[in-house]
Amino acid sequence: MIFKVYYQDKITEVPVRERTNTLYIEATSEEDVRSKLKERGFNIEFITPVDGAYLEYEKQSENYKVLEN
Repeated sequence: MIFKVYYQDKITEVPVRERTNTLYIEATSEEDVRSKLKERGFNIEFITPVDGAYLEYEKQSENYKVLEN
């Protein structure tokens, strides 16, 4: 399953919408996503599964790229 992760680059950063980044990652659960990204030091704001029509819409974005661990 593909998950969309909203995050700040540094764990110490306060979440501010204008500086929020996103990435896509393949994982089996939200817990799996967190374990895969643990070493990167991101301040994860929100994780949401992406599937169906939502996934097809996201694939049209030029920023869509699934992170490979």
